[in-house]
Amino acid sequence: MYSPRFSSRTLLLPAILLLLLTAASVSSENEDADDLGDIDELIAIDDEQENGENSQPTTAYFESREAGKKSEVLSRAQRVVLELNGDSAKRAIEENEYVMVLGYAPWCGRSAELMPRFAEAANVLKGLGSRVLLAKIDGDRYTKAASSLEIKGFPTLLLFVNGSSRPYTGGFSSEEIVLWTRKKTGAPVIGMSSVADANEFLKQHSTYAVGLFDKFEGPDYGEFVKAAVADNEVQFVETSSTEVAKVLYPVGTPTKPFFGLVKSEPEHYTSFDGHFSSDEILHFMETNKFPLVTVMTELNSGKVYSSSNKLQVYVFAEDDDLQKLLKPLQEIAKKFKSQLMFVAVDIREENLAKPFLTLFGLEDSEDTVVISFDYNSNSKYLLESDLTSRNIEEFCTGLVQGTLKPFYKSQTIPDNKNAGVLTVVGQTFDEFVLNSPANIVLEVHTPWCITCETTSKHVEKLAKHFKGLDNLVFARIDASTNEHPKLQVEDYPTLLFYPANDKSNPIKLSTKSSLKDLAALINKNLKIQDGGTTKDEL
Repeated sequence: MYSPRFSSRTLLLPAILLLLLTAASVSSENEDADDLGDIDELIAIDDEQENGENSQPTTAYFESREAGKKSEVLSRAQRVVLELNGDSAKRAIEENEYVMVLGYAPWCGRSAELMPRFAEAANVLKGLGSRVLLAKIDGDRYTKAASSLEIKGFPTLLLFVNGSSRPYTGGFSSEEIVLWTRKKTGAPVIGMSSVADANEFLKQHSTYAVGLFDKFEGPDYGEFVKAAVADNEVQFVETSSTEVAKVLYPVGTPTKPFFGLVKSEPEHYTSFDGHFSSDEILHFMETNKFPLVTVMTELNSGKVYSSSNKLQVYVFAEDDDLQKLLKPLQEIAKKFKSQLMFVAVDIREENLAKPFLTLFGLEDSEDTVVISFDYNSNSKYLLESDLTSRNIEEFCTGLVQGTLKPFYKSQTIPDNKNAGVLTVVGQTFDEFVLNSPANIVLEVHTPWCITCETTSKHVEKLAKHFKGLDNLVFARIDASTNEHPKLQVEDYPTLLFYPANDKSNPIKLSTKSSLKDLAALINKNLKIQDGGTTKDEL
């Protein structure tokens, strides 16, 4: 779920949002206090403190006032979140219809990153008059209480509705927490009845979906609401006024029923022209909710990874270069709308860029890189020509049409002169292994493999023992830096015997066997080959 990792035979869908949320721990409030029911009192204390600050401001006050505003707002917001303990957790769940609980640990960096956003969301929800109680519990300290709430890792967000828990499936910004919470607690759609309301709404929202209906009833409206509840990312708005609809969606003349998506990007307005069913509406949202080119951040990376569009093109460059590339990329993206997802990543953001670039052996690159993934066929591709708009567009066309040649990592070809054990790389795998007339014993290893060194020593000794046999070659390949579509290995080290007459079906040799047993196995397989020459036992 964290950094995406691709082997030579498969690409694993990345899911690393929570790993990317790293920050210093935030100190918790007094865990021993039974705070249930004291939220209003805490806010009253805040108000009293504000009203009591009547002393004359000093120069230092003016200098620090602006810097302290954010900290003050966050401090107040954090006090809106109820701190649960071993005694109050159960009672809070039982006595409130809606409770959103954050399970955290003081040592967890991801918890520290999420807690202030959770607090901001609590403050907003309180201002909106939401009935949801937002609470947090130190699951590391109150293990029994956390376990009873089904908190198994950190951070964990759960919504309790009349005592029953529901997993949190929204985003991790304060806005996304507010949106998800409101949708799941009875407010999936915001009603809009006047132009003034619409204009006020536009001051706060740049991305939203709008529905225009004669009446807020009937099959079409029911499917609209059903989709609004199911969607976790976009605010839905409803109106029966054509004038209000024109303010919210000022393109064309919407006719009832109407549904459209508004985004803050060049492709600002997209209208829905399908059948009013929740499934079709949700498919429309999934296809159109992303910008033409999504600039990846730690907050939206989870959405990118979980996108239903499995053909994705990534552009890695320094931020200044990305800004220059953004407009031409958007023009290219328009030609592949709904076919490809375009993602731009600042190459200096190592947490975001390095996991991808490592898959291509480009983790140290400082130049602009264009790559793509086809998660349907588990393939990856690299644009190796000049970075022109025309070449990028041709690259995208090949991806859509399935004509691109997949990329496989390979080290440079080494000098194997006088080597007892040949070093094979990705680009020599065919020559030295698959197309070789000899039987091949191949050691597959990685630098991080603990037991690979022992196996390597065995292979060196075996190579000396079998030296002189023209029908047997010993070789090794570093799987961390070399790939080949016919090399299907997951465990390291791995020893494979490729028979001379059947290279498509290598025989796996046990790396736990003794030298004597391995020599016997090799001899046994040599005898099976027609005219195979063997060696005396060790």
